[in-house]
Amino acid sequence: MLVIVAPGQGAQTPGFLAPWLEDPTFADRINWLSAVCDTDLAHYGTDADADTIRDTAIAQPLLVASGLVAALALFPHPADAFRVIDLAAGHSVGEITAAAGVGVISAEQAMVFVRQRGKAMAAAAAEHRSGMMAVLGGDPEEVLAAIARHDLVAANNNGPGQVVAAGTLEALERFSADPPARTRLVPLQVAGAFHTNYVAHAVDLLGGYARAITTHDPRTRLLSNRDGHVVHDGREVLDRIVTQVSSPVRWDLCMRTMEDLGVTGMLEMPPAGTLTGIARRALRGVETFALKTPDQLDDARAFVEKHGEGGPVEGNPTWRLLVAPTKGVFSLAAEQAAGAALAPGAVVGNVRSGRDDLQVAAPHGGTIVEWLVEDGDPVSPGQPLVRLHPVSAQ
Repeated sequence: MLVIVAPGQGAQTPGFLAPWLEDPTFADRINWLSAVCDTDLAHYGTDADADTIRDTAIAQPLLVASGLVAALALFPHPADAFRVIDLAAGHSVGEITAAAGVGVISAEQAMVFVRQRGKAMAAAAAEHRSGMMAVLGGDPEEVLAAIARHDLVAANNNGPGQVVAAGTLEALERFSADPPARTRLVPLQVAGAFHTNYVAHAVDLLGGYARAITTHDPRTRLLSNRDGHVVHDGREVLDRIVTQVSSPVRWDLCMRTMEDLGVTGMLEMPPAGTLTGIARRALRGVETFALKTPDQLDDARAFVEKHGEGGPVEGNPTWRLLVAPTKGVFSLAAEQAAGAALAPGAVVGNVRSGRDDLQVAAPHGGTIVEWLVEDGDPVSPGQPLVRLHPVSAQ
């Protein structure tokens, strides 16, 4: 089982796009996305120094564009990707890359949105002298307690041995002078305390942009940073990306869902290395592939064919699927036979596990075509539960 992942801010390094831009097709696509987001991505991906590409307004479009264009290099015929990809996820701004990659929004929508996201977050971060610091190692409970004691926030929980503390630079300095036992602290190349209330001003602005964007349901299972759940409603995907700006990234829960599903291979899009590095420590037995340069593409395709099975979700314009957000046992809310009409927002049941008890609703309503599970069935994350005709088709 294959998961494709997209890294977040901090993964960029000076010159990482240079080998990719030797391909004229890749260069043309980067130039097109540069025009869309009004940013010279080729320059920033080749000639700019580390301090320049640390700028949030530059780093975020650069990351999303590089991931999307590399995905087209990996899958020249994009429809072929959904034959083999079982799952997709992105870390922080990488969620935009993942959302566009699975068809929730177009590449052009993604680039305009990420440009505004980067600008909004940079402006919000500039209001405070804040930053982020990776805390490597240590006892997890002691690390979280120390972060709270120094008035910091655990902005990213990336799994065992890697938590990111965020807050004011003064608080980070105090934390550095009094670190948790058996830890190593690494300042991150970001411009502010992202995924905290320090950038909350950006959420309302981005929410307005998001409401203007037309979305589609993902064409494969897509994980959310908020809680590791599979989200299959395109509007909810985008709404979650907006609110995630000021909420912690729970990559640890995303990896837990990967374990629940039995992922065997993780391929990271460029600039790759961060998420596969975490996976090597946290997902034992999962093979990883960090796609860094174009000379790896043939090996990457072989990796995809080795691990990819193709998920249960397929795009179809004539019906919608409701899927399980997490692993658990499905319970019907009420008996609803094929042909029954559901109002928008109607709850069809819930999925209960040891960690969650989640309602499953039909956000757009529709007519039940067929049930794909029965009351009391165990379900896996992203498993289709019921097929609906959308209201517009009635």
